[in-house]
Amino acid sequence: MSKTTKTVLIIVGIVVLVGALTAGNIISGYNRVITMDENVKGRWAQVENQLKRRYDLIPNLVATVKGYAKHEKEIFENLAQARTQYFQAKDVKGKVSASNQLEGVLSRLLLLQERYPELKANESFLKLQDSLEGTENRIAVERKRYNDSVQILNTYIRTFLGRFYATIAGVSSATYYQVPETEKAVPKVKF
Repeated sequence: MSKTTKTVLIIVGIVVLVGALTAGNIISGYNRVITMDENVKGRWAQVENQLKRRYDLIPNLVATVKGYAKHEKEIFENLAQARTQYFQAKDVKGKVSASNQLEGVLSRLLLLQERYPELKANESFLKLQDSLEGTENRIAVERKRYNDSVQILNTYIRTFLGRFYATIAGVSSATYYQVPETEKAVPKVKF
């Protein structure tokens, strides 16, 4: 084998090696961004799962409270409206908005127990309230996990190569689940 042939084979070998490494890097980056995107979608599914649990509990809670607070019709109508808006929402942003609206109405519903002392002692109400509190805690945990996944994906997409891989994979940044402005206010405590 001549010296020229050896040189050509070495050059071809280096080009093939560089090409294989580049292809491997592109495939790895592509797979990474797809995995992050699916993680965000999975975390959102868990948020929806807990929101669904909340929405399933609400009719029972409302039925219990209605027996004691028949004239609080506006709260019940707002609950029904927020529930309907959630299930009609087409995207994450719409569901987040409907969920935030529901949280405000739920807090008003739970304040009814202050007006109706016999409601506080009702065993059905207490069980439902405990279930709802547990669900709200689960929702908070799932929201945090979702937002953590969104942060990881969005950070990666903003990096130089991450943006390249996201474009190839057709993945765009995700929306954070944000606390509504009304819930950021410091609550007033009265004695």
